[in-house]
Amino acid sequence: MKTKKFDPASKIQALKQFGEFGGVNPSITDSSTFTFMTAKTMLDTFHGETEGCFLYARHWNPSNKFLADALAAMEGTEAAWVTGSGMAAITTVILQLCNSGDHIVSSVTTYGGTYAFLKNYLPKFNIDVTFVDITDLDAVEKAIRPNTKMVYTETMTNPLLQISDIPAMSKITKKHGVQLVVDNTFTPMIFAPYLMGADIVVYSMTKYINGKNDAVAGAICASNQFVLDISNVNNGTAMLLGPALDPLRSSSILKNLHTLHIRMKQHSKNAMYLAERFKEIGLKYNYPGMPSHPQHELMKSMMNEEYGFGGMIAIDMETAERAAALMESMQLKNVGYHAVSLGYFKTLFSNSGKSTSSEVPVEVQHEMGMSPGLVRFSVGLDNDIEATFELIQESLNEI
Repeated sequence: MKTKKFDPASKIQALKQFGEFGGVNPSITDSSTFTFMTAKTMLDTFHGETEGCFLYARHWNPSNKFLADALAAMEGTEAAWVTGSGMAAITTVILQLCNSGDHIVSSVTTYGGTYAFLKNYLPKFNIDVTFVDITDLDAVEKAIRPNTKMVYTETMTNPLLQISDIPAMSKITKKHGVQLVVDNTFTPMIFAPYLMGADIVVYSMTKYINGKNDAVAGAICASNQFVLDISNVNNGTAMLLGPALDPLRSSSILKNLHTLHIRMKQHSKNAMYLAERFKEIGLKYNYPGMPSHPQHELMKSMMNEEYGFGGMIAIDMETAERAAALMESMQLKNVGYHAVSLGYFKTLFSNSGKSTSSEVPVEVQHEMGMSPGLVRFSVGLDNDIEATFELIQESLNEI
């Protein structure tokens, strides 16, 4: 009998999250602190020994719990915790797992803010980081030391769109007793890293999960124990550093989460169309959905094909000057917006080396193969993507 595949959209749909007074949406919790009927219940809650009780909104609140439960259902994890930004999710996980004297192995191709935290900020805590080509599994394993606590990667790396072999990396990390932490921001629903062997999955919910670029938020999806650990009132990183998400934003993101499956399909469909057209006109492009991509077959072996290959695509204009001219022209023609971030309903484009990867030194950009003219597209939800391509082509012809 054929094994039924994991369906993240159906897992979210199956949740029953009524409002406090029977509303179809959960009620928004407009309280920073919560009452207890007995002194013992408050004491037990401080010790993490109660369920369904809320102490203080920085610790937990009902709105954040509704969203966290939905995210855990989507990822197939036991639990989740939501944060005030994607970087808050990433830094919370790292600082919970690592102490002074520990070591991390990370993909060198990663979001610029993550790279800066690993490279520039962690040394003050005496935490060492080795950056590797994450597609070279031998390099990953050789970089692991006795004091390595985690291997960090992105399922689809930013901005080179490399695909990490999560099952193979999981075998390596489990062999050496270290944690595998995966940022799945680019590919929600397309990949389920936890079910492929990752220990912890992080998100910037600012991007595809929310989808409207009207909120900054993050998420940590993991085991029950890890979520208890980070929210522990005595030594939990999330509780003590205070990166909690505002309940109003949680409520808004939860509603948007229910359309994520529809949006991801359209983002992927539009990106594939552009990739095929870019190939036709001889433009140098990078998209994992095309057979020419080095990890195309790997992605096919891991992905949920229903949601496509994602909405991220890149082209190489060779120089930053040509990239700037193209982006300015495309914005004037209303292809989309010259802006950082991704997952928006409009197409967003930026020159990665001068924006979201600018924290990565130029020499490192060169070593990893990032062109100074790389333009990263977050392809929007355009209903007429053919018309969008024609506008892009007009801009290309002008420079």
